[in-house]
Amino acid sequence: MAQITFLGAAGCVTGSKYLVEAAGKRLLVDCGLFQGSNELKDRNWTPLPIDPKTIDYLVLTHAHLDHTGWLPKLVKDGYRGPIFANPATIELTGILLKDSAHLQEEDAEHARFKKYSRHPEPMPLYTGEDVDPVLQVMKAMPRAGSFVISPEFRVTSYDAGHILGSSTLELAITENGRTLVVVFSGDIGRYNQPILKDPATPPRADFLLCESTYGDREHQDGSPEQALADVVNRVAKRGGSIVFPAFAIGRTQTLMYYLRQLENSQRIPRIPVYVDSPMALSATDLYLRHQEDHDLEFRKEEDGTGGDPLDVHEFHLTRTVEDSKAINDVKTPCIIISASGMASGGRVLHHLAKRLPDKRNAVVLAGFQAEGTRGRALLEGAKVLHIHGETVPVLAEVVELGQFSAHAGKSELLRWAGGFQAAPRQVWLTHGEPTAALSLQAAMKSQFSWNVAVAKYLETVQLQG
Repeated sequence: MAQITFLGAAGCVTGSKYLVEAAGKRLLVDCGLFQGSNELKDRNWTPLPIDPKTIDYLVLTHAHLDHTGWLPKLVKDGYRGPIFANPATIELTGILLKDSAHLQEEDAEHARFKKYSRHPEPMPLYTGEDVDPVLQVMKAMPRAGSFVISPEFRVTSYDAGHILGSSTLELAITENGRTLVVVFSGDIGRYNQPILKDPATPPRADFLLCESTYGDREHQDGSPEQALADVVNRVAKRGGSIVFPAFAIGRTQTLMYYLRQLENSQRIPRIPVYVDSPMALSATDLYLRHQEDHDLEFRKEEDGTGGDPLDVHEFHLTRTVEDSKAINDVKTPCIIISASGMASGGRVLHHLAKRLPDKRNAVVLAGFQAEGTRGRALLEGAKVLHIHGETVPVLAEVVELGQFSAHAGKSELLRWAGGFQAAPRQVWLTHGEPTAALSLQAAMKSQFSWNVAVAKYLETVQLQG
């Protein structure tokens, strides 16, 4: 009998890994890093409960590190099968993994030098040398439509509207002459957002694994353009700077799109925008090149005479550590966009350490902030942050702009789930903190009368034929 084991993203938002077993074969859906609290991050160092050599195939929903960031460890530990993904996801994954390895090496070296690690000898989970073997086994599958992985597994992809290449996967499992369908939602995006197409719901599912990141709340109302304009004008007027902790893939492109629109309409002053991530520039190039994911409005802007819709007028890219440090010398109003999006690591920490103590400045949180991250601490009103072994006072304004989230809110998740033509036999909620998952569980039971359970970490469930 086919079964699924929740090796991640169960009881938490990160670490997506779902092991499907059927007809003597093993397929892993996603292979992500755990992020957030020390307890969660420690799981990244724990071997899987099964030998990676015994996994036959792997398929990805999208490129974000909480879905791909453990791939180098999996391959290092012995996985030798193919890794299937659509072309955009393959390219983005390569960019993300190389950057992740570099940042881990950089952070480990910094922790050794400053002696602030809780480990006696800080080490990266993997290095740049561990990434190439992953890229060598990645195999392209279609952006849309069906793809046969093996006689046991056939996958069909649907737009998830979350980031470039993001997919909901419909997995048809054939065993003993019978076929059943499992849908993996991946991360569901927002409706009516710029750049990407809206999320699409597959027609049917016998079993559904649905994300629940925002299962207990809605995003803020109001125009994202106006909310962003208000912050930029307010902070620039008082001579301050704005730091956006932002994922280099997805949020950065959305922010650049809106900043360009606001500059063109003269609703904000033209102030320098520093994108402190070479990865973000590479990702932005991919966003412009992979037009198969673009919505109609974005295509019209690309085809018009207004130039690149993601190119703000005073754009500065920082490639090296020295370039990044030079931003510290900027005393006039500016915007700094830097990863990571939850302020859990990366170059943004240096900017926060520099800008948080000044009340003229602002930090804008434009995406989900997982439990245990510095972003979550800021959101909850922390008066100090601990960064690189130092205590940093929080005097800057902290602003949440939920309108920029790339995750569906509660009503949008229900809208997406309501698109199935028939009720799934069983639903498991994943990729959400307990409160969010329980809230969405209650809503789905009430609205659809579905059988809905909240997935548990390391739990194995049977797919009854």
